Amino acid sequence: MSGTKGQTGAPHPLPEYGDLILAYLEQLGVEYVFGIPGGAIEPFYNALARSERRGGPRAIVARHETGAAFMADGYARNTGKLGVCCATTGPGATNLITGVASAYENHIPMLVITAQTPLSTFGRGAIQESSCTGINTVELFHYCTRYSTLVSHVEQFEHKLITAIMTAFSPPMGPAHISVPMDIMRHRYAGTAPSVSLPRLLRRPALYDSDAVEQLYRELIAAERPVFLIGDEAREAVGSILSLAVKLDARVIVTPQGKGLVSPYHPLFRGVISFAGHREAQNLILDSGVDRIFIVGANMGEVASNGWDKRLLGHNIIHIDSNEANLAQTPMALLHVRGRIQTVIEKLLDRLEADGIQPDPAVTPAIGMGSFKRRFTLDDEEKCFFDSVPIKPQRLMTELPNIFPPNTYYLADSGASFSWAIHYLHPYDRRMSGQRDGKGGLFHVVLDFGSMGWAIGSAVGAALARPGDPVVCITGDGSMLMSGQEITVALQEKLPVIFVILNDSALGMVKHGQRMTGAELLGTDLPMVDFAAVAKAMGADAFVIRSPDDLLALDGKAIANRRGPTLLDVRIDPDEIPPIGFRIGSLTGSNKQDLGRNESLS
Repeated sequence: MSGTKGQTGAPHPLPEYGDLILAYLEQLGVEYVFGIPGGAIEPFYNALARSERRGGPRAIVARHETGAAFMADGYARNTGKLGVCCATTGPGATNLITGVASAYENHIPMLVITAQTPLSTFGRGAIQESSCTGINTVELFHYCTRYSTLVSHVEQFEHKLITAIMTAFSPPMGPAHISVPMDIMRHRYAGTAPSVSLPRLLRRPALYDSDAVEQLYRELIAAERPVFLIGDEAREAVGSILSLAVKLDARVIVTPQGKGLVSPYHPLFRGVISFAGHREAQNLILDSGVDRIFIVGANMGEVASNGWDKRLLGHNIIHIDSNEANLAQTPMALLHVRGRIQTVIEKLLDRLEADGIQPDPAVTPAIGMGSFKRRFTLDDEEKCFFDSVPIKPQRLMTELPNIFPPNTYYLADSGASFSWAIHYLHPYDRRMSGQRDGKGGLFHVVLDFGSMGWAIGSAVGAALARPGDPVVCITGDGSMLMSGQEITVALQEKLPVIFVILNDSALGMVKHGQRMTGAELLGTDLPMVDFAAVAKAMGADAFVIRSPDDLLALDGKAIANRRGPTLLDVRIDPDEIPPIGFRIGSLTGSNKQDLGRNESLS
C-alpha cells in the first residue's frame, strides 16, 4: 500500500486513511461494513470501493442507519468478529444511535465510524455540521459506547482507531465510536499500513481467580440439588457447562436472553425463567430443596430476575462471570467467581476427572440423539394444536421448527413477538453437550433495550454471517411498518431470510398490556396491511397465512434454499394474550407476578 511504481512506471497514489481502517478490519477477518453513504463520508466509501475490488471488506448498504447498526450486531453475534457500521455526519450519525445503544446494552463488540464536515468548517454552520459547536455527535455517542472520540489530527488517527477496536473487545465488550472529519479521512497515509498486528493485541490470557474456583469446586460437589442458570454471556462455554451438569446431575434453566443456547430437549433442561418463562423453571428456582443455584454468564436485571424477585436472588446463589457489571447485579451471592467462563468450567471438569467423581448412572438421564421430549410444560399447551382460524400464535410457534430445517436460526423482535417465541418456539437443536463455537445458538432475542425492528436488521447481518443457514425473523406488524424496508437489503444480497410477520393490526403487546393493567385504550390500532403484497412489490416471495393448513402447505425446504428473502404475512388471532404476566407485574409495581400469565405466586 506504499507509493510503489506499477508496470507503466507511474507511482501508485498513497493510500488514504480510509484504506488504513479497512486494512485493520481485514486483519481481523471482517468481511462487511454496514452503513449508508453520504457527502462527508464519501472518502471512506471510496476506500470501500477499492477494498471490494481487491476482495477485501465490502459495503452493505442499509436503508436506515439504525438498520445498519442492527445488521452489524447480527453479524458480530454470529461470527464472534467485530461488527462495523458507519454513517455520514449530522442525521446519518444520529440515526445510528438506537442500534448502537442496543449493542451497548448487549455487549456486542462494534466499531462505529461517523463522518464530520472538514475541520476548517467547524463552528461556521456547515451543512450537517456535528462538531462540538454544532450537534455534538461525539458527545451523544459518549452515552451509548465504551469509547467515543473525534480524530482531530492525522497523527492521532491510527492510535485512536486501535484504541477503539481494543476497547470494543475489552470486558465488558461494546461499541466504540470514532468520528473522522472528511479532510482527515481522505488524507494520504505515508506509512506502511497497517503498522501493528491487531490480532496479537487482542489476544488475552484466560485469567481466573484460582482461590474462588477452588471454593466453587467444593460448593459444587457438596450441593445435593444443584441448578445451573445460564445467561447469554456463557455462550462460549455452554457445551462445557452442559457436560458439567451431566456429571453432577444438575438441572439446567436459562434466562430469556440465554434461550437458544441449550436444546429444549436436553433431559436436564427445565425451561426459561422470568419474562415469558416456564412454570417448571420458576418452581425450580423457588424450591426450598434446591441448595445451590449456579448463575453463569447472566445479567440478572429486571427481565432475567422476575423483577428482582428476592426469592430468586437469595443467598444460595453463586455467580460465575467475566463481567463485573453482571456480578454487581448479585451482591447478595454466597460467592462470586471471576474469570473467563470457559476456563473456569474446564478447571472444574478437570478436577472432577482427577478426583474420579462420576455421575450415578441410576439418576443421570441418558443423553440421546433421537428423542425430542420436553421436560417442561407450556401455558395453554392445547392451543399449540388448535386448527382454528385465524391461526393461534401458539400453533404458529409450534409449527415453525417442523417446517424449516434443523439448522435454521431464529430471531424474535421486541413486543409480543419475543414473548410468544420465548415461551412456545422450540427449535430441534440436537446439541446436547460438547464444545461449541461461542457464536450464539439457534435462537436469540434482545430484551433489555428492546428495540423494535432489531430482529429485522439483525437477521440480515446473521444471514451474511451464516452462509448456508436459513434465518427466520419473527416480528410484528408494528416493527415491520417501522423497519420493513431492510427486506430489500436481503433481496439485494440474495439472502435466505424468512420474515414471519405476526399481523394483528395492532401494537399487540401494548394493546394487551393496556387491557390487563386497566390503562386507557389508546394508540395501539394499526391499519390492516397486506404485507405479502408489499413484499411482492419489493421483489420478494410472499405468502398470506390465515390458517394452520396454509402454514403446513408451505415447502419449508424450498423457501430455506431460496436465494433471497421470503415473507409470511401471518394473520394471527388478535384476541390471544401473549405470556406477558411478568411485564404486567413490572408495570403495576408487583413483583409477585407469575412468569407465564397473571396468577399470583403468593
